[in-house]
Amino acid sequence: MIEFALAVSLSTLVAGVGLALALRWLPTVRLQLAGLALLAVGLPLVAVILGGLVMFQMHDDVKVLAVAAASASTALAAALLVGTAIARRIRGLEAAAEELACGELKARAPTDGPRELAHVGVAFNEMAGNIEALFDARRQLVAWASHDLRTPVASIQAMLEAVEDGLASIDEYLPALRQQTQTLATLIDDLFELARIDAGVLTLELREAQLPQLVAHCIRGLEAEARARQIHLDSRLEDTLPNVCCAPEHVQRVLLNLVTNALRHTPSDGSVLVSARRRPRELEVSVEDTGDGLSKEAQQRMFERFWRGDASRTRASGGAGLGLAIARGFVEAQGGRIWAENRPEGGARFAFTLPIAEPRAAIV
Repeated sequence: MIEFALAVSLSTLVAGVGLALALRWLPTVRLQLAGLALLAVGLPLVAVILGGLVMFQMHDDVKVLAVAAASASTALAAALLVGTAIARRIRGLEAAAEELACGELKARAPTDGPRELAHVGVAFNEMAGNIEALFDARRQLVAWASHDLRTPVASIQAMLEAVEDGLASIDEYLPALRQQTQTLATLIDDLFELARIDAGVLTLELREAQLPQLVAHCIRGLEAEARARQIHLDSRLEDTLPNVCCAPEHVQRVLLNLVTNALRHTPSDGSVLVSARRRPRELEVSVEDTGDGLSKEAQQRMFERFWRGDASRTRASGGAGLGLAIARGFVEAQGGRIWAENRPEGGARFAFTLPIAEPRAAIV
């Protein structure tokens, strides 16, 4: 019966190893562990049954122990195979996490293996990609802010040195100094607003407001600039528009930014139109111009901070590239959406939405 015991042990070993290898192809860790548990219970049970038959027929306890030991060893080997495979994939995730923690922003985790570990790998890689993009944006922000701050500072310094050297009088440079100081103040205020938006600490006092009044106030403030540029500036609003729930002063800034941007990119004898229409549960406000329209890159990157459609555009003519990024933050903070697109008849169209104010309950 030694031959019988060896045959049973060898068969159990081969079956156990084969099943253990097959467990690695199960799609989830849960199924792998469940299969391992069944394998660890099933093989010894089969061995015990075979051992019982041997013991019943031959009364040989040694053979029973040999078969049981072989089956138990096979179950242990199967557990080690499956556990090692799972641990190896987990070590891959651990290594990627350690690299990312050490500042290696291009570290990525493996995405193969059981479904749960693959999902963890995909989620980790998405997180790593977002962190890398965030650091890139941070570097770009510092670079652009340094560039835009350096220009007015250098101008102020040059004018002060000219005054100190007696090359010019302070009265001669006073208007220019005031203008450059205002430029610095505006850029600092914009950076502060962006910091509040990014940190999620921007707090707005939302209240019921009439959109036509906000649009009329914006157009009155820009009529002089439009006339100077020989551009027709007008508004077209639907009758009986409902009130909106918004922060009026921030809506004013959004409208001012969009209309100013439209005037800047509209040629002489062109037109800029501000319109509004009702949508389900919201109002859609749009600013349309008759300029050259938007390129594909502009439509994708228009609301990125410090992005300029023309890289050669100076700050004096094109701004710092923060206005549209701030406008998006203001609109989204009020529960709306903002986007840019080309008009079918030519020119660009910027639009944003604001939630309609809920009607107040009547007081009885």
